[in-house]
Amino acid sequence: MQTLAGKKILLGISGGIAAYKCAELTRRLIERGAQVQVVMTKAAKEFITPLTMQAVSGRPVSDSLLDPAAEASMGHIELAKWADLVLLAPATADLIARMAAGMGNDLLTTLCLATDAPIAVAPAMNQQMYRNIATQENIATLSRRGCHIWGPASGEQACGDVGPGRMLEPMQLVHQVEAFFQPADLADVTITVTAGPTREAIDPVRYLTNHSSGKMATPLPKPLPNVVRK
Repeated sequence: MQTLAGKKILLGISGGIAAYKCAELTRRLIERGAQVQVVMTKAAKEFITPLTMQAVSGRPVSDSLLDPAAEASMGHIELAKWADLVLLAPATADLIARMAAGMGNDLLTTLCLATDAPIAVAPAMNQQMYRNIATQENIATLSRRGCHIWGPASGEQACGDVGPGRMLEPMQLVHQVEAFFQPADLADVTITVTAGPTREAIDPVRYLTNHSSGKMATPLPKPLPNVVRK
């Protein structure tokens, strides 16, 4: 289903182990009709290569603010104007701190300062780093400025710790993006989908029913987060 047809998503990848999930995230977004432009920090390239992301996205990866070819036409400004949504995934504690401080010391943070597009932040870090008061204040600062904070999830982490700080899984982020672009006329509407057999009483003993399995109704709510399944 082309739920994101024509949407332009700038995927900003910073240097965390969760960066390896960005290949699947990109593929899933494109499957739904989105155009994905990848921007990587220097540290991100230590976890997943620009070549991989270029192959998956079908677009050259942007990774340098000082690229003479790109900046001859003010490439970072063009990218900032291009996006319908800037999705920072994974957003490390370092990236979040630099954004909260208003820094623009690399291509990704400069884009975030220059864009008028909404920015979504998917935190990903060790649970102790996530709980640190500095990180919590930085996330709160971004939220106050209008950034959308998606996650993190809680669970086992790459270091062996268990707790909050895991980046949302690719499909969870896809659903967040779909919900973000949901038509405004459905934003405040709750839809109830009933599935399975029905029973209509004839009298206190007898009733009419059918052999419906409900399978046809099951896929219907998936693109919509405000659907109640029954």
